[in-house]
Amino acid sequence: MVALSSNGYFSPDDYLEFEGRSDVKHEYINGQIYAMAGSTKAHNIISLNLALALRSRLMGNNCQVFMADIRVMLLNQRRYYYPDVVVACEDNDDTNSSIVQYPRVIVEVLSESTESFDRGKKFQDYRTLSGLQAYILVNTQQYLVECFQRTPQNFWLLKSYEGLEAIADIEALNLAIPLAEIYATLDLPALTDEIALKTDLT
Repeated sequence: MVALSSNGYFSPDDYLEFEGRSDVKHEYINGQIYAMAGSTKAHNIISLNLALALRSRLMGNNCQVFMADIRVMLLNQRRYYYPDVVVACEDNDDTNSSIVQYPRVIVEVLSESTESFDRGKKFQDYRTLSGLQAYILVNTQQYLVECFQRTPQNFWLLKSYEGLEAIADIEALNLAIPLAEIYATLDLPALTDEIALKTDLT
């Protein structure tokens, strides 16, 4: 989710020039730039764990794993977003660029301030990327990973993985990652604990 917006219209070139000298990361939506909110330790740990897990499994093929400062361009430069983790497998993505145009998998690590945007408008925009095969949302409050997979019929199928014993299947990359690895070094409440608490209160 964006935190602060600028006033006035910025062209895509204006945005890229501005972003190149800014100490704060901004996303770009239809001529407006938006400063990104800072992340938490949990958010950072999960992003790093995922990036390392993906990189170790993708070594030796043509896929590259990026995080933090790499943007995704979409809708003919009308949007620039910073995913938490992105995997690109197309040879025509320039590795010297800070922009990914052809992502295969995008991961967003959720927070209270970003969740509605990541699930809603941002996912709607990401779906315009014809090469995107999976959109993954990782919860920072519970051990929960949601994988949206594009089907051959261009539908999006959701598979949810709950609990540290679960293994997230990322079909778009033909690999699987245990949630225990994604959430390594974090101590979060279990979903069953939350459900039990709600039952007790009712």
